Amino acid sequence: MVGDVPRVVPSEHRKPLWLIPNLLSLDAPFVAVAWLYMFAKTWRVDYLPWAAYFSLGLVVWVIYVTDRLLDASMIGGVSGKLEARHEFHRKHRKVFRNLVIIAGLSAVILVVTRLPMTIYGFGIGGGGDINSIPFVGAIMVAGFFIMSVFSTHGPEEIPYSKNILAGICFAYGTAMIAYAFTSFETWEFLRSRELICFAVLCILNISAIDLWEHANRSTDPEIKATDELALTLPLILLGGSALVFASQDRELTTRPFFYAILTGAALLHILNRNRARFSMDALRVLADVVLLIPFLVFLASAKS
Repeated sequence: MVGDVPRVVPSEHRKPLWLIPNLLSLDAPFVAVAWLYMFAKTWRVDYLPWAAYFSLGLVVWVIYVTDRLLDASMIGGVSGKLEARHEFHRKHRKVFRNLVIIAGLSAVILVVTRLPMTIYGFGIGGGGDINSIPFVGAIMVAGFFIMSVFSTHGPEEIPYSKNILAGICFAYGTAMIAYAFTSFETWEFLRSRELICFAVLCILNISAIDLWEHANRSTDPEIKATDELALTLPLILLGGSALVFASQDRELTTRPFFYAILTGAALLHILNRNRARFSMDALRVLADVVLLIPFLVFLASAKS
């Protein structure tokens, strides 16, 4: 109270609690850690150290925060033109920059001191040759940031190439940690159904936001229908493939994983059909929830 006048905080400065993980870029690290656990259990990794989960979470957080800081700076930092997450990173950019340095150094220390050499470049098999898996991942991440800085997309364009690369990077980096603790050959890893299905799910999840924003900006019913179909058809194909792969697994080792993929695809389809009921900020949060709920399905399926 100031005198007899109640002090009221303007509504635009109050952020709902459910939006905080998105504003802090914590949603993607949680998703990565959850799916790393599923990859490890599916591929029968006997032991995955805590450092694997922490280092993955830190690396994903650093990448996402850096990308949002870049986006905020390139847009120009004009209030009103930035999304809530980018505006939040712009306002607190000094804090985020310092935290990125600390998180990045912490991730490097964990990887070097706690994880096998396979993670950062040297194979523990294959005659001691340098393992190309981590280097490929680093190249893809570098390519993603190059596309973020130099690619130009108009307001009516959907950055499919960037979304595809981002989805592949996310899936590849997550699965790579579990792969380092298996006896798989490189080719087995790259062509595994689990990796491919998760990569497709990530691509569709990332593209969904752009498609929803594009549809919202248009008043043309044909464009809206096209955007919905661009997401619906791939989701149906992904869900169908996951169901087939699950039914083909007679040993039941990968079935829980494909049930999780099927759940993610089904929930994203439901969200796509009901997107008009939610704000864009809510849709961004729900798109991440869509990738977290399959973790519960995986746990339930694995126990049964």
